Amino acid sequence: MANKQFCTFKLDGIFFGIDILQVQEIIRRLSFTRIPLAPPLIEGLMNLRGQIVTAIDMRLRLGLPPRPADKQPTHVVIRTDDGAASLLVDEIGDMMDLPDEAFELPPDTVEGRARELISGVYKLEKDLLLILDTTKTVNLDLKLSA
Repeated sequence: MANKQFCTFKLDGIFFGIDILQVQEIIRRLSFTRIPLAPPLIEGLMNLRGQIVTAIDMRLRLGLPPRPADKQPTHVVIRTDDGAASLLVDEIGDMMDLPDEAFELPPDTVEGRARELISGVYKLEKDLLLILDTTKTVNLDLKLSA
């Protein structure tokens, strides 16, 4: 029985996870520079120890309501083929170790943009963990349905 480990987080009360092997680090607060004329889901660029990292607002990427102005996002910095990217999330959860055989395809109830970015789900005792496909998530050329 093989297991996978996931870094979990919440967005607008929804429980998400990404493969822990893709996570570089988690940073509570970090300033970034806005980019003129960038799409709204790009919060800006940040300098992470000399590495330029694009910050992506995951609420907007998934078609969720914008983050309340009084809530600071947390950065989940992930490794991609094109370098690092920061996924801005509402709150970090625990690391979870889940068996491969419990992985399922996304249910039909997952719709819109989220459906295209979710590779599958794990049914937990009290929640549903949606697993993000980080390659598709950071591919901003991927046109998602509304």
